[in-house]
Amino acid sequence: MRIRSPDENNLTKISRLLHAAGISSLIAEGDLTAIKLHFGEPGNDTFIKPVFVRQVVDEIRALKGKPFLTDTNTMYIGSRHNAADHLEVAIRHGFCYAVVNAPVSIADGLTGENYREIEISGKHFKSVKIAGDIADADSMVVLSHVKGHALAGFGGAIKNLAMGCASPEGKRDQHQGMQAEINQSTCVGCGFCVTQCPFDAIRCNGKKARVDKAICYGCSACLQVCPGHAIDFNWKEDVPQFIERMVEYAAGVVQEKTGKIIYLNFVLSVTPDCDCVPWSEAPIVPDIGFLASVDPVAIDAASVDLINDEQGIGGTCLHDHHQPGEDKFTGVWQNVDGRYQMVYGEKMGMGNQNYNLIEI
Repeated sequence: MRIRSPDENNLTKISRLLHAAGISSLIAEGDLTAIKLHFGEPGNDTFIKPVFVRQVVDEIRALKGKPFLTDTNTMYIGSRHNAADHLEVAIRHGFCYAVVNAPVSIADGLTGENYREIEISGKHFKSVKIAGDIADADSMVVLSHVKGHALAGFGGAIKNLAMGCASPEGKRDQHQGMQAEINQSTCVGCGFCVTQCPFDAIRCNGKKARVDKAICYGCSACLQVCPGHAIDFNWKEDVPQFIERMVEYAAGVVQEKTGKIIYLNFVLSVTPDCDCVPWSEAPIVPDIGFLASVDPVAIDAASVDLINDEQGIGGTCLHDHHQPGEDKFTGVWQNVDGRYQMVYGEKMGMGNQNYNLIEI
């Protein structure tokens, strides 16, 4: 991130990275090119800056592609559950035509019903539900803000492909079997989790909270807000399977666009939580920079390695693993191994964990 030259800035770095990674050979004239990103939840401010996205748009237009910005609706009720509200959030956060020079499309339609069934050969799925506008696009640029995640360990390119390209029904498919568990010995009955559950799956009788497992989708909203840390998941069995289901969805996106996707990871403001939460916690490591690749497994592996090489920042949610070389994401979410995304992604044929890191 160091710049001390009038001829250099972050926008020129993004441009050079995209071309070094081969964007010129991936986008053909007339391509309808989906720029997949996260517009951020209201209250969150660490999503990718629109000025950075504009640079990507300009590069696609220079190649005579037809770019559009896109994301999918959430499975939980909230500010991005339907396209009308979702577009309003995008515009409020600066993703409007005047800034980014491209239209914004919510890829799965007004209420999440616009999706395509794509056949895959997975352990958990034989087909996945991918948002229609993403499935129909000729090429794609995947822009990912790298950060932590309560259930996946961390979020990068693979998670952006998986949850980010699925319809709400596809997101539920990935969460199937995941259910919150409340430790009755540590629950103080404050009821805050009841107010935060998007599915109305938690009840509190004034003494203890309880989860209705017939309703719970395991979204982890309660886990992230419980002041007494009384909420848990089955980390040894359910969470690894959740990661596998997530990666299989990502594989469904990739197999439909062989040779037509490029990835750009923004390793800035590396917060503990997904940008779906309505806040932005303090970063756990200093800003590192941008990475580009045509391999989602490699770019996530490199991003995690670069983060782990840093000295962790004190006074943050990083409760352990502050030293260079220690796993920063398990220093926040100690029960989940985010690297399993890359391990399983490699098994699914999405890419390779071994990479060459070339500084541009």
